[in-house]
Amino acid sequence: MLKQASSPSRLRLAASALLVAGCLGSPAALAQHSNPDDPLENMNRAIFSLNDKVDRALIKPVTLAYTELTPKPVRSCIGNIFGNLRDVWSAANSFLQAQGHDFFNTLGRVLFNSTMGLGGCIDVASRNGAHKIPNDLGITLGVWGLKPGPYLVLPGLGPSTLRDGTATVGGFAAGISPTTPLFAIDNVALRNTVIGLYAVNVRADLLSADRTVDDIALDRYSFVRDAYLQRRQSQVNRRRGDDSLPDYDDDLPDYEDDLPDYNED
Repeated sequence: MLKQASSPSRLRLAASALLVAGCLGSPAALAQHSNPDDPLENMNRAIFSLNDKVDRALIKPVTLAYTELTPKPVRSCIGNIFGNLRDVWSAANSFLQAQGHDFFNTLGRVLFNSTMGLGGCIDVASRNGAHKIPNDLGITLGVWGLKPGPYLVLPGLGPSTLRDGTATVGGFAAGISPTTPLFAIDNVALRNTVIGLYAVNVRADLLSADRTVDDIALDRYSFVRDAYLQRRQSQVNRRRGDDSLPDYDDDLPDYEDDLPDYNED
């Protein structure tokens, strides 16, 4: 039978435990494991968790019902129409970045899809080689030289940075965002229905990306953060004509700053 440790031994063990705990909890030790781009990680993780809880309780069940009950051609049509509206915003930002070639290409996409594509229901432009050029105000500010600032997780909107979050919230407040035409609908019932459909469509687009994160990520929060920051930096560099960084757009989930940050089971 093991003998009970003597009082001095217990005191030494307790002192050792306190010393280890103090070292692990010290700012110096924590700094070794922190991401310099995410100084507000504790707050961000709390918001990330809140977004997840809201999604699991409300948004995800509605989205799954939508994908199960709505035929895929109808869902594609709805997604293409909303994508056509975002192309208008992309064209405007290409103009602000003095990217004339991209501006006219994206404007041509909008005109082509709005006419031959039945109001944007069919993405005939992509079928004919005129692919989307993702662009937004956050990228424009980056092209103009504004640094991204600290990483942020916005309630209901998800991954962002100080620069991108300011662009998203400021653009919405000023009435210059991809969703501005939706809020301009006078009929309240119709407007609320369209906005709700937009949110569900956005969530449905993230289902496959969430499954990918679940399959390969040990820490969902860190994976989403790093994927977002890498992708945004890649986008800004490409708009500047700097190819020094690889193109992450084809390899990482598309976590746009204007999309809700929802998580798949």
